[in-house]
Amino acid sequence: MTFNDNSEPIPTKKPSSFINSRDQCHLHDVQSGFAASFRSSSPLAQEMLARDLAACSDEGENCAIDSGAEEEDDEDVMPGPTLYRRPSGIAFGATRPALAGPGGLDDPPVLTRAERARSRDAERSLLRDNHLLPPKHPYQPPREGLLGWLQTLYKRVFSTKVPLSDEEAQRSCIAVAPSETSPLLGQRRPSANGRDNLHDGALNEQWEAAVAAGQIKTTWQREAKTIATYARSLIVTFLLQYSLNVTSIFAVGKLGTLELGAVSLASMTASITCYAPVQGLATSLDTLCAQAFGSGHKHLVGLQMQRMIYFLFLILIPISIVWLNIEPILASMIQKESAALAATYLRVILLGTPGYACFEAGKRFVQAQGLFHATTYVLLIAAPANVLMNYLFVWKYGWGFVGAPLAVAATQNMLPLLLLLYVWKVEGSEAWGGFRKAAFRNWGPMIRLALPGMVMVVAEWFAFEILTLASGRIGTATLAAQSVLVTVTSTTFQIPFPLSIAGSTRVANFIGAQLVDAARTAAKVTIAGGVMVGLFNLTMVSVFRYRIPLLFTKDSEVIEIVAHTLPVCAFMQLFDGMAAVSHGLLRGIGRQKFGGYINLLCYYLVALPISFGLGFGLDWGLKGLWIGVTLGLGMVAFAEYWFAWSVDWHQAAKEAEHRNRSG
Repeated sequence: MTFNDNSEPIPTKKPSSFINSRDQCHLHDVQSGFAASFRSSSPLAQEMLARDLAACSDEGENCAIDSGAEEEDDEDVMPGPTLYRRPSGIAFGATRPALAGPGGLDDPPVLTRAERARSRDAERSLLRDNHLLPPKHPYQPPREGLLGWLQTLYKRVFSTKVPLSDEEAQRSCIAVAPSETSPLLGQRRPSANGRDNLHDGALNEQWEAAVAAGQIKTTWQREAKTIATYARSLIVTFLLQYSLNVTSIFAVGKLGTLELGAVSLASMTASITCYAPVQGLATSLDTLCAQAFGSGHKHLVGLQMQRMIYFLFLILIPISIVWLNIEPILASMIQKESAALAATYLRVILLGTPGYACFEAGKRFVQAQGLFHATTYVLLIAAPANVLMNYLFVWKYGWGFVGAPLAVAATQNMLPLLLLLYVWKVEGSEAWGGFRKAAFRNWGPMIRLALPGMVMVVAEWFAFEILTLASGRIGTATLAAQSVLVTVTSTTFQIPFPLSIAGSTRVANFIGAQLVDAARTAAKVTIAGGVMVGLFNLTMVSVFRYRIPLLFTKDSEVIEIVAHTLPVCAFMQLFDGMAAVSHGLLRGIGRQKFGGYINLLCYYLVALPISFGLGFGLDWGLKGLWIGVTLGLGMVAFAEYWFAWSVDWHQAAKEAEHRNRSG
């Protein structure tokens, strides 16, 4: 994954600093509390690292800490806040993204030197906006006339500075912590590059003093700008990887109704039996690789990746056996024609599963080094190539239905090769210690970390994927329509989901800095963003309800079913956006355990029973199935909003401070 706007913070001695949010600081958009209840991953990761170092010493290998890491450790006494974090544990690429982190709230976070520099820049920016540091640009009096009025209006609407009253503006003076370069008299002037001359120690003192005095505030303009910045790269990344699946559905849909339904069924089966387990297991590397890199033993990052790849290859053996004999299993639940095509699809994409497993481990390898852009570049190449291969294989060469899974398999094998090329030729190779025999040992802690992540991903995906299996029992046309609806709703979900990650990141940082009022401001902006995105998606789906199915199929029966059900899916967009944001708020304040349980309760005890009752009991068909899911999402959103605003945020901040101090 490539989220260059997000990173994990490091531990610090100052509990009021943003970077200190140890429970938030692991962005628990990466982990719901349900998974956290299985284990505490930090001790397991430390145990694994100690074993690897001991084995390394026994074998006479060089286990010294890298010099670069020593330099970074020297900087730990002067960290700044981090306003962007890597959303570890994100599982995406099929239907709806899922959150399943490898650890609980005590996972030791890691921050690279480049990220620290960005963190300090963010701290300076907040201090400037609160008039506690000199402005970045010299003051210029407003112009006269209409141009001056427009300039003033623009600043009032878009300026991120905390507004001052006239009296405050007149007596305002910049209070800067003294340093070796501070002038003896007078106000400090901004430097030519827009930076103040504070060294890191003085900057931290200034920040700590401002937080203790309650001087740090924020504005909705700043939060809107920041959250939008965080979310945009995530949106691009999610859409790029999800396009790999959407493309095959587009290509196959034009072949016929039977083929369109079969690809939906095959995708569902692949997600539940392979993609979700592999992604869930690989999330353990978010802790293991990050801890190895942060400890200074960079060569162990490659060792952890090798270990996970070998483990995933073993997991693929039983998966392969099931896929090769899946047809009678599917035929017992749905029509034989759809089952036969779906089984063919699975047998072909089986060729791409080794590449898929390698890429899931490889992207954690580069992510642990702070190279979030690496997989973005990979996807920017692979996504267009996937479109081209689908066109060539399905239509140009006339391979038909088999061409779609061949394109998927080729793309999945291309992804790790492109990532390997990037690491080899560009950056990231310093964390590769070569092939090691030690990769076949010390699997216990890794497996204990990996299994809960797999459980959470499978549980979240299965709640939606089960609707596909249910629709297959209604008929071939309904199954094809379900394929269209899942694709549409999953695509629209790629916008509010990254927004929730950005919002939880921002709220978590403010909570960790003991800035509860600022956290509430960020939360309100995120909620407003979620509602706006939901309304936008609702409008688009409603307006184009008859045009959307034409992108996938020409079958009139399928088009009619989709058009008849899309109003329900359109209404669901509002709840979908609200629920995504509410998840983020709970993660930001460290109350994700409630979110984990309320999701399981609403999906499995409310949404699915209602769906089956309406869809089969009242014979409402596909529309009834989606009504149940929509009601479940609405319940999730309102329950989580109620809990988020009724819980004591100040207490959450105290708990974060306690964890920071104990850490």
